[in-house]
Amino acid sequence: MKIIPCIIGLGYVGLPITLNLAKSFVTYGFDKNRKRIENLKNKIDLNKEFGPKKFDNIKKIIFTNKIKDIKKCNFFILCLPTPIHKNKKPDLTNLNDAIEIISTILKRNDIIFLESTVFPGITEQYKNYLEKKTNLNNNKDFFIGYSPERVNPGDKKYTLKNITKVVAIETKNKKTLEKIYKTYNKISRKLIISKDIKAAETAKVIENIQRDLNIALMNEILLICKKLKINFKEVMRLAKSKWNFMNFMPGLVGGHCLPVDPYYLSTISKKNNLKTEITLAGRKINDRMLNYIIKELNYFLNKKNKTLKNSKIMIVGLTYKAGVADMRNSLNFKIFKKIKKYNNKIYGCDPFVTKNIKTTYDIHDNVKKSTYYDVILFLSYHKIFKKIFQNIISSKNRNKILDPFNYYS
Repeated sequence: MKIIPCIIGLGYVGLPITLNLAKSFVTYGFDKNRKRIENLKNKIDLNKEFGPKKFDNIKKIIFTNKIKDIKKCNFFILCLPTPIHKNKKPDLTNLNDAIEIISTILKRNDIIFLESTVFPGITEQYKNYLEKKTNLNNNKDFFIGYSPERVNPGDKKYTLKNITKVVAIETKNKKTLEKIYKTYNKISRKLIISKDIKAAETAKVIENIQRDLNIALMNEILLICKKLKINFKEVMRLAKSKWNFMNFMPGLVGGHCLPVDPYYLSTISKKNNLKTEITLAGRKINDRMLNYIIKELNYFLNKKNKTLKNSKIMIVGLTYKAGVADMRNSLNFKIFKKIKKYNNKIYGCDPFVTKNIKTTYDIHDNVKKSTYYDVILFLSYHKIFKKIFQNIISSKNRNKILDPFNYYS
């Protein structure tokens, strides 16, 4: 039987998988967002990860939002966002909806893989649900596995094709394993096969928790140095001279993964009567950096006999990470909107922000007259930002720059 892949969810994770598979298979890309489907049919990616040329030299992609179009597919890869609710509990609504769709079209020998961030045990729960709903048996009639996504938006070096991909499935069926290997080998060159799905689910969340904690540590060291009037930049220069010092830097932590994944692991731990102590520690510190930036901005302006309300402010870097269009959980943007509530003279500079947000919030791709502003606040580092503000960075007006994370100093 030939492989007919269907990727459900065509965001930052699903679209690159779709484009890679479409070089070898007739591939279906499914998303409930009709506007997203229309754009992709016209080779437009509003996430700005792929230009029109990336849609060329492929076998065939059928983009659709209709369930009837994907009934004949037999290899489903689910790439749905799994955020958290306001109470910090996991929100599996998107993934639940996708599993419900699968349950209506599941056939014998179909293969399903989850790529979304989940807590350990979710794949098993979905397996049980599908068995009950369809009267089909896992590892006999259908097969379900987990392959944690490792897409890093904006990263041109560690692309999906170049990274190591974990693929976890508990079947011993050789034909199925061959199909899985053949399919995932078209997505990533190097695969690590595991028979332990729960281990793969856990590995996914701890990859991001580890990074969240390390950035939180450096944020706290920055705050300590600030309080004790110690040169943080010199501290880092000296510390990095040790061969095994891990070079994490302070900064604002946002996006879909780092601010979310710790809550997935802590939630399932709590359900099993284990109270986590370290897992969420990074969240408190990293979220607190929003107040730190506002405080630094106030202090900077007060020294110039200015106030936050009457100053002309330029904030550089609005997306959660420089180089991407993703605004999800962006502390940068939260800072911008918080100031904008009582200051109409606040502007943004970020070429990566999508057009509709730029228009609504007065965000620009470029800034010609840097001298107009009382303060230029850098919240992200990118060579484009450095190029745009090169004149003021290297001029006598540099005293207008507030660079709290030492990106440009």
